[in-house]
Amino acid sequence: MAATYLDLTCHIIFATKHRQPWIADPWRQRLHAYIGGSIREHGAVPIAIGGAADHLHLLIGLRGTHAVANIVRDIKTASTKWVKETYGLPPLAWQDGYAALPVSSDRKNIFVTYIANQEEHHQKGSSKDELESILVEAGIPFDRTYFE
Repeated sequence: MAATYLDLTCHIIFATKHRQPWIADPWRQRLHAYIGGSIREHGAVPIAIGGAADHLHLLIGLRGTHAVANIVRDIKTASTKWVKETYGLPPLAWQDGYAALPVSSDRKNIFVTYIANQEEHHQKGSSKDELESILVEAGIPFDRTYFE
């Protein structure tokens, strides 16, 4: 076979340090757009970006050569710098960890809708509870102590 065929779609979730509600409504959409650009700079595809004041959800298409940890690290670093330079705000800080889960081709649209409705979704529950539910459903063991 002369070609390589991949569909590596990943749902990535990460939160602000101590889940502080630092991502303000007036600039949240611009932050999402900036992060989309950061994803593209890595040669990845931003499919959906959303979240609430204390966390983000990314649905991204990866290449076989991508390392999720490197992309997440670079997005966190670049977005922190961008918020400080663009808005003169104290540095936005992110938690050290993140969640990254594969998404099958037939479920992408479900995740796009889910990410688009984050603000509405979080009127009913916290981001901690949401993350726990996602990890339980995926069968990923976790220690809630690290949820901050």
